[in-house]
Amino acid sequence: MRTRLLTAAGLCLLLSSLFSLPARAADDIVFGFSVAMSGPMAAYDDNSTKMAQVFIDDINAKGGLLGRKIKAVFADTKSDRAEGAKAGQEVLRQGADVVFGTCDYDYGAPALLQAQKAGKISIFLCAEDPKAGIIGIGPYSFTSSIAAQVQGAVGAEWGYAKKGWKTAYVLLDDSIEYDKSVCAGFDWMFPAKGGKIVGRDTFKNSDSSIASQISRLRSTMQSQKVDMVMLCTYLPGGGSATRQLRAAGIDLPIFNGSSLDGTYWLDAVPNLSNFYVPVQASIYGDDPRPEIAELIARYKAKFNEAPVTQYAFPIYSILQVWAKAVEKAGTVDAAKVVAVMNNAHDEPTVLGPRSFTSKLHIQDRAPYMVVEIGDKKGKVVDSWRISEAVPNDVLYRLKK
Repeated sequence: MRTRLLTAAGLCLLLSSLFSLPARAADDIVFGFSVAMSGPMAAYDDNSTKMAQVFIDDINAKGGLLGRKIKAVFADTKSDRAEGAKAGQEVLRQGADVVFGTCDYDYGAPALLQAQKAGKISIFLCAEDPKAGIIGIGPYSFTSSIAAQVQGAVGAEWGYAKKGWKTAYVLLDDSIEYDKSVCAGFDWMFPAKGGKIVGRDTFKNSDSSIASQISRLRSTMQSQKVDMVMLCTYLPGGGSATRQLRAAGIDLPIFNGSSLDGTYWLDAVPNLSNFYVPVQASIYGDDPRPEIAELIARYKAKFNEAPVTQYAFPIYSILQVWAKAVEKAGTVDAAKVVAVMNNAHDEPTVLGPRSFTSKLHIQDRAPYMVVEIGDKKGKVVDSWRISEAVPNDVLYRLKK
């Protein structure tokens, strides 16, 4: 009898302690940010993470989703892949319902693989290699952005049609998958439009000098006409490569992927001109959509600064799709929400229509604006949507 009384008393004590716990875990939807808050990838993750917090504020101001507020928890990957896995595990321990990872497949994958193992939805903040999603992580993983191949294809098709670029030299930083995908898109579209790639070379983002590559480019320029350089790189090495090209007197037009959007890196390249990047939204005050201006205003009000690259915006767009899926599914359960998202077709968002299928969790044909960057400022000079979706063999770089 005494044992029974003790057991009953213990059970009452346990129930009492459970009911006295904070209600957060049951009531809140938890966003877990396993992102770079330090190191080189922080330059990309910072704006996107902040914009996600603007989204959280916007949703919570309307009463939340399904009557539940959204709460954010954070873990720093330190721009290190090994630390990324730990960061993913940390936000899951904190109850993350959705896990966010770095703006690059190589750096974000270790964290988001943890989410897939735990049966949670994961979203790359702005990764643009198609492996960022189903192929590289699993069926519950998405990326907010557009396939990097589209960026290269925009440079090829727009440049051929609008700038008259008929010949090109391709300079690839082969350090990460994103760069390879940008160049793959260019390699596909430029010859298809009638352009000719007259030479190509590679370098590493960590290379302090690309003098040898510049020498080979100069040799090609002496033997045949080169209309432009297709550069596929990211910071910090991209700024160094651009500076060295211009310092060597290579004044050809340069088209790079979205990774070199923004003016914060231009101190390394004084008086840069004739340099182009594709963007999903403009940070330069000339985006034609009032929704973007309003979004920037809310961002500035929260963080006392404006976004510094276009990478701030895609996360808001995909979260709009996610939120509608949650409402339709009536739950944040990953399997049920993903089933709804997989049927999203031209879903309206702040960046325009977005679509997902059970086979593709990245955009393969969304429109871009083309920005010219120079003299420490940027301006939108055109807009372009490629004439056809990127084929699978290019999207997944199946051809060698």
